[in-house]
Amino acid sequence: VLMITYHTGFAWKLTMVLFLIGISIAVNNSSHENQTAENPTHQGAHVLPSTLVISLLLIIVVLLTIYCLRFKNHRKALVTSVDKKIPNGFLEEQGEQTVVLLPRSPSPSKRYFPIPLDSLEEEYRIRSADDGKLFREEFNSLPCYYHHGSFEEASREHNREKNRYPNILPYDHSRVVLSHLDGHLCSDYINASYIDGYKEKNKFIAAQGPKLETVADFWRMIWEQKTATIVMLTNLKERKEDKCYQYWPEKGCWMYGNIRVAMEDFTVLVDYTIRKFCVQYQASDGPRAPRLVTQLHFTSWPDFGVPFTPIGMLKFLKKVKAVNPSYAGPIVVHCSAGVGRTGTFIVIDSMIDMMHMDQRVDVFGFVSRIREQRCQLIQTDMQYSFIYQALLEYYLYGDTELDVCSLEGHLQRLHNTRAPHDRLGLEEEFRKLTNVRIMKENMRTGNLPANMKKNRVLQIIPYDFNRVILSVKRGQEFTDYINASFIDGYRQKDYFIATQGPLSHTVEDFWRMVWEWRCHSIVMLTELKEREQEKCFQYWPSEGSVTFGDYTVELTGNTLCETFTLKDMVLTYRPEKQSQHVRHFHFHGWPEIGIPAEGRGMIDIIAAVQRQQQQSGNRPIIVHCSAGAGRTGTFIALSNILERVKAEGLLDVFQTVKSLRMQRPHMVQTVEQYDFCYRVTLSQHWSYGWLPGGKRSVGELEATIRMMGTGGVVSLPEEASAQTQERLRPYNVINDDSSHFDRKKRFPNN
Repeated sequence: VLMITYHTGFAWKLTMVLFLIGISIAVNNSSHENQTAENPTHQGAHVLPSTLVISLLLIIVVLLTIYCLRFKNHRKALVTSVDKKIPNGFLEEQGEQTVVLLPRSPSPSKRYFPIPLDSLEEEYRIRSADDGKLFREEFNSLPCYYHHGSFEEASREHNREKNRYPNILPYDHSRVVLSHLDGHLCSDYINASYIDGYKEKNKFIAAQGPKLETVADFWRMIWEQKTATIVMLTNLKERKEDKCYQYWPEKGCWMYGNIRVAMEDFTVLVDYTIRKFCVQYQASDGPRAPRLVTQLHFTSWPDFGVPFTPIGMLKFLKKVKAVNPSYAGPIVVHCSAGVGRTGTFIVIDSMIDMMHMDQRVDVFGFVSRIREQRCQLIQTDMQYSFIYQALLEYYLYGDTELDVCSLEGHLQRLHNTRAPHDRLGLEEEFRKLTNVRIMKENMRTGNLPANMKKNRVLQIIPYDFNRVILSVKRGQEFTDYINASFIDGYRQKDYFIATQGPLSHTVEDFWRMVWEWRCHSIVMLTELKEREQEKCFQYWPSEGSVTFGDYTVELTGNTLCETFTLKDMVLTYRPEKQSQHVRHFHFHGWPEIGIPAEGRGMIDIIAAVQRQQQQSGNRPIIVHCSAGAGRTGTFIALSNILERVKAEGLLDVFQTVKSLRMQRPHMVQTVEQYDFCYRVTLSQHWSYGWLPGGKRSVGELEATIRMMGTGGVVSLPEEASAQTQERLRPYNVINDDSSHFDRKKRFPNN
């Protein structure tokens, strides 16, 4: 009966059927009693079994009713006490009193075997079909709990307040046990569990986000476990709900129990923030030797669902591996509950290790095993499919990050190596970028009939998820659209706006975008006309001022620099009579066909724009060419690449451009533009450090510069002989003396 009544609807139906059967029997008995009233002997024989049947049926009805009511109340409590449903229909970790627990899965009838790497792409495609139906089936087949596990310590009265969520608890057999504090009951407890990596026992500690009451315990765990790296995968607040207490000082030092934590340094990047702490245990007999602890805080996990692309997570994961010393204790990983995002990170890291060791992945098997160490690791099928997406990304494209000192050799290999179909290695690398799918289903707004005429090139439409949205004009529909996309910078999200050259009927929208998003810098990478075709409508006055709808633009300065023109303008919003300053950088070094003859002009304009941003505040930089993709993408790619080289000495041209293409179609349109990004970066590196790896012969330098073509300027040191300078002059090599131009003359307003 219990098996049949698993579904409440069927249980109620069965209850009613049994009830009616009981009534029917009672009626029949009554009729039978009337018929046998004259025969008392037969009457007694029939009454006893009938009474027993009715009693049994009534007992079953009562039991079923109690069961149904309890099940209904349990479901109601589960839904109302946890989170709200998110728009895409999935439930995430929440800041309420509990976390949604997944239904206990039966023993899976279907087995999921490890996947060889050469089958990974096809397996991902199959599982993703039909809106990820097979991913959901596989995820729902995972065991939720370790049947031999217990939660006795976590459930003790003194420990309940230490748990952020009362239904996410560590198993007794795998919990992290702290040292006991004299006079403090249950002081050895913290909501944290040891988790194995792939073939590495207790590589991680999965923990909940610290609460105010548990911060001292958290740092005690860091010290006692000799942890050197903390991975944080939640923000302090999400959707106005507390997810984690800030357990570190913004500056200076704080004491957490007997642990002194001092902020040493921090670096903010577009996807994550790195914080370095000096941690010291203050013992009764004197302080212990201080230790360096690095926290890597991934800030790009959205409030709902999972990251749009795994690129940021893979970069973050690589940084974690690089930062964590080999001698350190377990890596502490936490989100809010310490199961969903935490489990996702651990599985991706472990399966990448499995890739390298065994040439295969076993996501289902590995998640099943680590759920025996902490319940509910990986909370949603979205997180589960994201793991596969990250592994496929890593398998298809690998690790394309370079140390800048190895850039020269890498570029030589790209130009000399032949790929299938007689393509250069460079061409093959770029071909992989062209395989990035254009998400036409996310271009609905730009493809509306009312907006089609606002697009200069119909193949380059902004995606809905990051398009620049304008305010709607009163009484006018479809006035919130402009062909423009927010693009991430190296350190800041939405640092750039990539857009097309304005059309005559979209100029007011262009200036409306400048005004509403408070932009102070505009970079123009095309002439108004090229090859007798209009590439951009002139949206500024040649002199004086000009009005476009509600906006007046006044030219206040015009400076001709070596490769670009610098215009200062004042933009006035007439209804409010308010104004703002705008600086316009018009690059003239891009030929009608191909790429610039050298990279120095591009480096100069990027530097000038960055200085302007420092003065005016980091509002979005508007960058446009004609369609807002090829030259625009090249400029933004170079800006991000050069800034990273300067900050870290690292670059990843491939992933930089791939990320741009996932934010706007066709960014960096040609293999020549892609090659230009490499060569300008190399020339800039040489300009700062001359010959990487030490001095080399003029012949070696000449061969490399010939390979580079005309993509950049290389500075020679002052000790270079006149003969060397003369030999390398055809390759656009200059002396250090000539590279120190008068910046005040070129940028008089800086």
